[in-house]
Amino acid sequence: MTGVVLASIPSPSNGTFTLGPLTLHMYGVMLLLGIAACIWLTGRRWVSWGGDWDLIFRVALWGVIAGVVGARLYHDITSWNQDPAIHQHWWGFAAVWDGGLGIWGAIPAGVAAGAWVVRRSGNSIRLMMDAVAPGLLLAQGIGRWGNYWNQELYGKPTSLPWGLKIDPEHRVNGYSNFSTFQPTFLYEFVWDVVGVGFLLWIDRRFTLRRPALFALYVAWYTTFRTFEEVLRIDPSNHFLHMRVNFWVSLGVWLLSVGFFVWWQFLRQPSDKPAPKPRPVPTGPRMAVPKGRVR
Repeated sequence: MTGVVLASIPSPSNGTFTLGPLTLHMYGVMLLLGIAACIWLTGRRWVSWGGDWDLIFRVALWGVIAGVVGARLYHDITSWNQDPAIHQHWWGFAAVWDGGLGIWGAIPAGVAAGAWVVRRSGNSIRLMMDAVAPGLLLAQGIGRWGNYWNQELYGKPTSLPWGLKIDPEHRVNGYSNFSTFQPTFLYEFVWDVVGVGFLLWIDRRFTLRRPALFALYVAWYTTFRTFEEVLRIDPSNHFLHMRVNFWVSLGVWLLSVGFFVWWQFLRQPSDKPAPKPRPVPTGPRMAVPKGRVR
């Protein structure tokens, strides 16, 4: 007699842990781990290019604050009628510990804030964008484990042996009769980690016109994210029978690929001399700088 052994990825029974008077939300813990990994990788790259950790810490501080605000604002705007958690309390619009951060708002806001800090320091914004690109992808991959702890943003039902088991109270309406779903968080984690290695290899192997590596990072991420939007079944606004974020991802992919090809291969370098660096503002330091990258 033969039998078939069915397997699945179990989901955590609880997304929080209590340590005395403190309650740890694993969604937030995973975000913090992702941020720490991004700072570590970016700092190592920046210092190896002659920069200093002080600028990395300042960019991280303002970039994270702006990124969280931008991410939550994007989620609130695009999911106002789909996410009931927003309306459960007066503070629901800001309850990031319950999930609900849109990467489409996080990256532009965080990069803009970081660019402002870099510009004030007198360093190269383009170079910093390429320094941070692999770290951002690593942070996004680690952060996806927060969706695992919250049992959210999974894909369509599946009978694959690596299907993700979802508790009944976390199943999307209309899918209560299914128990295992596509583990999109795991797919994206693997894709992002592989992408980190790819970006680091590209940066070592080829001579890039800064910030071409940042454009490649965006293209790499949106390549899978566009496919992931086809798998996901969580509530979303739709346009032309597809999720809105499918079109957002596809549009960003086209822009990033087009920019990379034009910037790296077609654009003619300017013959104008580089502008003289303006005076670097002085102020309190978080660390002793080792140098300044131009």
